Amino acid sequence: MFDYDLLVIGAGSAGLSAATTAAQHGAQVAIADPDFIGGTCINRGCVPKKFLVFAADFARQQCLAKSYGWVNPSGQFDWLMLRTAIDQELAKLRQSYQSKLTKLGVTVLSDAARFVDPHKIELGDRTVTVDKVIIATGAKPVKPDLPGIDCGLTSRDMFQLEALPSQLTIVGGGYIGAEFSNIFATLGCNVTLIDKNDWILPGFDEDIRKALHHSLMDQGIRICPETSLKALRTDESGIHVSLSGKHDDTLLADTLLLALGRKPNLEGLNLEAAGVEVEEGAIAVDDYSRTSQPSIFAIGDCTDRLPLTPVAKAEGAAAAKTLFSDRPQAVSYRWVPSAVFCSPEAATVGWSEAEARSHDDLDIEVCCSRFTPLRYLPSSQTREALIKLVVNAKSQEILGLHLVGDEAAEMIQGFIPALRRGLTVAELTETIGLHPTSGEEIFALD
Repeated sequence: MFDYDLLVIGAGSAGLSAATTAAQHGAQVAIADPDFIGGTCINRGCVPKKFLVFAADFARQQCLAKSYGWVNPSGQFDWLMLRTAIDQELAKLRQSYQSKLTKLGVTVLSDAARFVDPHKIELGDRTVTVDKVIIATGAKPVKPDLPGIDCGLTSRDMFQLEALPSQLTIVGGGYIGAEFSNIFATLGCNVTLIDKNDWILPGFDEDIRKALHHSLMDQGIRICPETSLKALRTDESGIHVSLSGKHDDTLLADTLLLALGRKPNLEGLNLEAAGVEVEEGAIAVDDYSRTSQPSIFAIGDCTDRLPLTPVAKAEGAAAAKTLFSDRPQAVSYRWVPSAVFCSPEAATVGWSEAEARSHDDLDIEVCCSRFTPLRYLPSSQTREALIKLVVNAKSQEILGLHLVGDEAAEMIQGFIPALRRGLTVAELTETIGLHPTSGEEIFALD
């Protein structure tokens, strides 16, 4: 007899999804994590960052209000008050997850897990036996090996700042770097964004990359493309950030954010003892999230798949159903949406133009529209919206949809079921939209 049918290692989005789904299928489940329930997304990622986005939105609305007759819309911003409010809401979310686990009979173990063998796990000063294991330990920020690098913060530290930075330098132009640069610049910080690429947001469609790159610059953010971090030195005046590449000067900052990506968090698991193979720093899995050890699965960011919270949740539920139902389940990654919560927002689903053109058997058409949303016409703010379709020229099926503009993330989700079922350009343009809205522009593309 085993102590548990299933041990889930990691109580983030993936682990919680796996644990609750397995418990709903009648399994005796434990979930182990020495950190807060909810993992990165709830405690130091997606959710608190979205609260910061909302805070920055109020600052933007104050500026825009003057164009709509509001004579004195300005107000005073209190960073510490916002921090306290966010912390209170996160505590409520954690308690909600704890209550759900308790209701389902899931045992919560507040210890780090270490494999002794595939079915025996050390948890602090005790050892438990388990029939199955799902590893969901997530990922951690990458820090380059440079002298003085400890002065650099990671995204998790940005929610605990004692005060707003005056001079913020961000290294890395992925979605984390782009979003934090936009948030803190809007809240009044002087922000410099350094990226090794020619345009920010590598991996996104090129038109989205260029649109957000120019938008951030228009909002006063200094962007240093094709530039890398060379050296760091700290003294009483602040952090001296030496650069190499297209920009080879030295910046002075009081806060340095390292947004250079994340890597699977496998430290301390002792995967060798469990017979779990690792490839290029990530746990190797098959289409059903099964590792090289048949009784052990891995899900979420500790594997080398799409590092997105909804994907992690889907993988968790699918792995649990594969283990504890009679219907093995795999996750399809073809139509997974993603978004960048800057102002304006960017949202994308399906193939980028470059991805589509990499398929030699397809002829590709592109439909693209740029316009200024109605909201900004009375103001001096420059806000260009973008709608782009990537289309199979022969069948007219839409292969990718890419948006830049207010509420782009909310707007794109309603199209996904139709896109999965082969939505064509004709079916889209024959649709009558709501007027006046930015969304109706999607139906006007040709």
